[in-house]
Amino acid sequence: MNSVIQQAKRIIIKVGSSLVTNDGKGLDATAIRKWAEQIVHLRSLGKEVVLVSSGAIAEGMQRLGFDKRPTGIHELQACAAVGQMGLAQIYETSFRQHDVRTAQVLLTHADLADRERYLNARSTLFTLLRLGVVPIINENDTVVTDEIKFGDNDTLGALVANLIEGDALIILTDQRGLFTADPRKDPNAEFVHEAKAGDLTLEAMAGGAGSSLGRGGMLTKILAAKRAALSGAHTVIAWGREDRVLSRLAAGEAIGTQLTAQTAQLTARKQWMADHLQTAGKVVLDAGAVQKLTAEGKSLLPIGITEVKGEFGRGDVITCIDSDGRAIARGMTNYTSSESRRIMRKPSAEILSILGFVEEPELIHRDNLVLL
Repeated sequence: MNSVIQQAKRIIIKVGSSLVTNDGKGLDATAIRKWAEQIVHLRSLGKEVVLVSSGAIAEGMQRLGFDKRPTGIHELQACAAVGQMGLAQIYETSFRQHDVRTAQVLLTHADLADRERYLNARSTLFTLLRLGVVPIINENDTVVTDEIKFGDNDTLGALVANLIEGDALIILTDQRGLFTADPRKDPNAEFVHEAKAGDLTLEAMAGGAGSSLGRGGMLTKILAAKRAALSGAHTVIAWGREDRVLSRLAAGEAIGTQLTAQTAQLTARKQWMADHLQTAGKVVLDAGAVQKLTAEGKSLLPIGITEVKGEFGRGDVITCIDSDGRAIARGMTNYTSSESRRIMRKPSAEILSILGFVEEPELIHRDNLVLL
């Protein structure tokens, strides 16, 4: 098989607790430095990299003297608060040796469930990548409750892949990859080199949680790959202590289990928009804007809008109609309905003076628009 990582331009890498903390003995500085070095190498190949790191709670447990994972939410939050300090410090130090800046980004489920906060997180991550910074993402365990926890960072990695339209998700774990059965119990278990993400037989193969430190077993990784595939991201599950695993994957070497997405990235996002049978609002386009969208494949600019119908928020999917009421396209709007009314019929250069800020020069970017 050809490694999907070699072709990928935007990669999300998730590292598990047992790897980061050397099975709970404390942060593994040597391993983290090696991953940092490899990520720097990936960046030299023109790839954008976001790191999703577990380990805050496990590190906090070690620092606070817990010999097993606490069950109380407040003890877990305390462990996360203490451990997060060490986790951020060691990543910053490891990447600074290569003159690469890092940023700590803490997310909760509520951040991604709320559309405006989702878009704010997305914009922040894109800006960090544009500035050459490596974002280090973790669940905000210091404030979450059971109702809003992702539950494991495999899921968080998949959600981040969807959030920033990643090409590939690499899940580094303490297992070589996926087997047809638990190799610790079944000597006849066969290694799965490649499969389709979302294949239901994979879920039947996966066992339960495999570590007392983290919450994710192989099943969460299978489900994470399935979730990542919804936006077209491929997933590779590999052993994190494999020598130069990231660099070798980027060179095209087949390592671990590769779970391939069956939907192209752009198609997946546009299918999602096209599936909105009801939209929050509508904008009426003039003939010039209809021409730009349908014949020239352009973005929708505020100047091409003659009327705004309904009430919608930033990031909502809205319908674009022509003067006769025919639906032309659907897309995710960069501005609310009230903001759209203020900037319609105006050139993009005037958005700043009208609103006091510029989210984007387009009302709907062509990448977030599907023709009907």
